[in-house]
Amino acid sequence: MKIVSIAEDKKIEKRISITPEIAKKYISNGFEISLPKNYGKHLGFIDEDYESQGVTIIENEKELIQSGDIIIQLGLPSDDKLSYLKENQILIGVLNPFVNREKLDVLLKKKINNFSLELLPRITRAQSMDILSSQANLAGYKAVIESFAYFEKAIPMMMTAAGTVPAAKALVVGAGVAGLQAIATAKRMGAIVFATDVRLASKEQVESLGGKFLTVEGAENLETEGGYAKEASEDFKKKQEDLLSETLKKIDIVICTALIPGKKAPIIIKENMIKNMQAGSVIYDLAAIQGGNTASTEVDKIIDKDGVKIMGETNILNKLPVSASSLYAKNVFNFVINLLDKENNKIKINLEDEIIEKTLIK
Repeated sequence: MKIVSIAEDKKIEKRISITPEIAKKYISNGFEISLPKNYGKHLGFIDEDYESQGVTIIENEKELIQSGDIIIQLGLPSDDKLSYLKENQILIGVLNPFVNREKLDVLLKKKINNFSLELLPRITRAQSMDILSSQANLAGYKAVIESFAYFEKAIPMMMTAAGTVPAAKALVVGAGVAGLQAIATAKRMGAIVFATDVRLASKEQVESLGGKFLTVEGAENLETEGGYAKEASEDFKKKQEDLLSETLKKIDIVICTALIPGKKAPIIIKENMIKNMQAGSVIYDLAAIQGGNTASTEVDKIIDKDGVKIMGETNILNKLPVSASSLYAKNVFNFVINLLDKENNKIKINLEDEIIEKTLIK
């Protein structure tokens, strides 16, 4: 069985799907690995690092793609590269079927087996493959670092002979994986941290990290069976707005992480709330690529609204590509090993396995 990966468009995606460390693991499990020339050079992984592990370097991209039984990527490749795929190949990545449905339908007609890893079920057995968690964890950390860099005051409380500098106050909107890491990072750096989430189960996790959980009076638990947040009722939204409006008046830094899978991000911080914030405050919107959690978010721009800076990027993980690639590659390796029928040393698409059934595009 041969695994291949082609270079991503580095203007959009700096992460890679196979590191030298993971290439060695695939090969020790009986796979052959082929990669293009300079596949990981931009991250400090030269071709010799791969070749020393037994990887074959193939310069011709069409030949490379067609030689593989399994193609591993971050996102869906461009149309010209997809045209090289042939019947019964397996494509694994973050394929975003909500956006790329038409392209994936074309691949299905060619009898390509497409696995989209963001669809993994939230079950214990899938944790080692959970690309959303591993990448969101890094994103939450980096969002705090980025927002603090633009905040023009000290973060921790400092007591000096010249007077006391108060600690910055941070609010994390959404206490999923990214939000919890944002809370932990902001707390470690000395901020006073508040957090809010529609899932009541988050309260204990927030408080265990030293954050203060903001609870809407009479709140209901808005959590799906899969562990994601679901859309709130209009009554809940109104109560949440009132609570946020008051809280934001004293907040210096806001990290927004609220997403609903497959849908536009909910607008949680409205224009009137931003107007009530102190000049010099910073909002980092991790939901920017899906429309943003604020009414003023623009992707890859820093918007100044009456002295409040609002920012969000297409791909914040491009600022941590080595760490992000390492975790992603391990997640995908664990997914591929789960596909492997070790007795026959072949890939088996067992639809009775929930992990396989949920991630296979149909």
